[in-house]
Amino acid sequence: MHEEHIVCKVRVHRYNSYKGQVGRIAKNLLLITENGKEKRDFSTTASNQKWVTDVTQFNLFGTKLYLSPILDLHDESLVSWNLSESPNYSQITDMLDKAFEKIPDGTNLILHSDQGWQYQMYNYRERLKKKGIRQSMSRKGNCLDNSVMENFFGLLKSELLYLQEFESVEHFKKELIEYLTWYNEKRIKVKFKGLTPLQFRNQSLKSA
Repeated sequence: MHEEHIVCKVRVHRYNSYKGQVGRIAKNLLLITENGKEKRDFSTTASNQKWVTDVTQFNLFGTKLYLSPILDLHDESLVSWNLSESPNYSQITDMLDKAFEKIPDGTNLILHSDQGWQYQMYNYRERLKKKGIRQSMSRKGNCLDNSVMENFFGLLKSELLYLQEFESVEHFKKELIEYLTWYNEKRIKVKFKGLTPLQFRNQSLKSA
């Protein structure tokens, strides 16, 4: 980059919600043992079996924004999300409220996250338990345990944040919301034979 006089105009700010053990750490339910070795199991046979969540940070015009989504591992669709200027617990509850509206109680699905303070809280754990959801967490300092969500964040930033010029924070928010809608409803995937995440999800749910 120095030889070609290339300068990076985007500074990546990785949000880390880990604050030590402030509550209870859940077992990693996405880990299985095969031939005596542990491996990650992101496989599913239908929608609403395994969900993943995390929080990512955007830093623009001196303002920090935090996106908290839930992604379904089967269809890679966005189940729900919340955009906030503060990574607080109300952001997580809003995300859960929207997601819980889409499934019945007692599904026994897995909701996987890292060990962020939000996910260790008693209220968060109890909400999942009451809904009939099994909580799962990545091992400490192991981002690969939630690599599908990490890949989604990377895709979002490479296709939106790094490619566009934004006039203001409000302009970015508008473009981000449009991108999330486009990702779910318009962005086709080869692995889904040309279907969008939402189309593949609807197809999966109809055949269930």
